[in-house]
Amino acid sequence: MANSPPAFRAVLDSNVLVAAQRSADPLSPNRELIERWKANEFTLLFSRDTLLEYAEKLLVLCANREDAIAFIALISALGEAVEIEFFHLPHYPADSDDIAFLLCAWNGFATHLASYDRDLLNLSAACERHFKICPPPELLAALRGVAASEASQP
Repeated sequence: MANSPPAFRAVLDSNVLVAAQRSADPLSPNRELIERWKANEFTLLFSRDTLLEYAEKLLVLCANREDAIAFIALISALGEAVEIEFFHLPHYPADSDDIAFLLCAWNGFATHLASYDRDLLNLSAACERHFKICPPPELLAALRGVAASEASQP
């Protein structure tokens, strides 16, 4: 199963990436999410608009500019680029900046959109037939469950 594509396809809101980059805690759930992505436990989806927001937020909010640039390059290299072809959503968030993340999840056939943003989390029920909008610890728990299940199989 190690060579199989990851079952999870996730969009991470910029607040998750910023929290991961800024955290000094090695046990940070946000950092663990990034480490699990680097270990190919899930596919990180991004669009031009989400990548631009990642860059804007990381460059402003992270102390080390070089680390932020390297992380953005890593997302571009290892993530899966999503072309936005369908622009209609059944429900729109209160914050128009969140539309890019919803469109990326929708067009990229995401299983999850992880965020701490209340406006996005409030749309969870409206999007549940298509993908799950959840806080990062919930996505992390699902990833841990899959990893534990795979580890117990002969």
